[in-house]
Amino acid sequence: MKPLSRLVESVPGSPTTLMMQKGRELAAQGLDVINLAGGEPDSDTPKHIQQAAFDAIAAGDTHYPPSFGKPELLDAICAKLERENNVQAVPDQLVVTPGGKWALFSTLASTLNEGDEVMILDPAWVSYAPMVRLNRGVPVHVPLPAADSFRVRAAQLEEHVSEKTKLIMICSPSNPTGRVLTQEELDDIAAFAQRHDLYVLSDEIYEHILFDGARHRSIASMPGMAERTIIINGFSKSYAMTGWRLAWLAAPLTVAKLARTYQTQTVTSAASFSMVAGAAALNGPQDCVHEMVDSYVQRRNFLLDALDEIPGIRSSPIEGAFYLFAKFTQSDKKSLEISQVLLEEGLLATTPGIAFGEAGEGYVRFSFATAMGDLEKTVERLARIVPGL
Repeated sequence: MKPLSRLVESVPGSPTTLMMQKGRELAAQGLDVINLAGGEPDSDTPKHIQQAAFDAIAAGDTHYPPSFGKPELLDAICAKLERENNVQAVPDQLVVTPGGKWALFSTLASTLNEGDEVMILDPAWVSYAPMVRLNRGVPVHVPLPAADSFRVRAAQLEEHVSEKTKLIMICSPSNPTGRVLTQEELDDIAAFAQRHDLYVLSDEIYEHILFDGARHRSIASMPGMAERTIIINGFSKSYAMTGWRLAWLAAPLTVAKLARTYQTQTVTSAASFSMVAGAAALNGPQDCVHEMVDSYVQRRNFLLDALDEIPGIRSSPIEGAFYLFAKFTQSDKKSLEISQVLLEEGLLATTPGIAFGEAGEGYVRFSFATAMGDLEKTVERLARIVPGL
């Protein structure tokens, strides 16, 4: 047989998905596994959003929708960008996609040529670098020091830029660290992008999940940045709609045009009734978002207080998103080994820090978007296991 794709063979599977699957397999054996590896809210999709989709299906809205998004959803996204992010956009700048990963992937497909470099701020979400490679780009990892609370510094950016650099990827609030970029950091990134004529891919999927007065700012709203920023956002995290597979990108017209072409030749569109649900989410009451965030506040505070009582483990600051990025301070084990011990001895499925880049080594990511009872058991198991690591 002739060889299969060497490119795809060179890309590893998602460590997050792998750990979640291992947890499911153990749970299927009847074991009390607590799955903290994924990034999925434990809440159900709010009722008014569900009902909008039910009504659409009942009315026969089960056929091919417009490839780039239904007009009512495009209008709702434009209104949301202006209302919440101080970003002006028209429907032609938008592409509604089946999930945030596809919004990211199609953005990279529409901006990169073979050999173009993409700067990734580590620790970074596990799929950024593989997506760059699958689009024949070159990921360039910029390690953010844990000792500096994973802060972005202009000097670090300058050390990693080259003539081949095309784009820089940012995520705020950050998956996995929970950091929210400050205005000073955004200023440095914006100045850097303009100085080197780069695009910025701004992953804003966690924008509503903020703690202790932290504030999300879209870099696209800053002077000189609208024409070079692609915003990625969606419904999975804020509205507990992971299974609906619905997200979007907002980009300069030149990029959006190519992303639209790419979509017509690949996935065609998101689901028609999911788009109706998305419009209901953006246009409807936002109490459901606030209630979910309030629940994350309680869980975050519980975990931080509990970890203070367990020697050998500490968390990086959690300013946003729903992840605890924990450092095991008294262990010589690598993060993958630690995750394996937590799974085997504590039935805790987590994601090793190395999956997020070299800067994440020594850390393990825990999702706290799960029931408080499970978090209480998590703390009990950590108190038993951590001293022996």
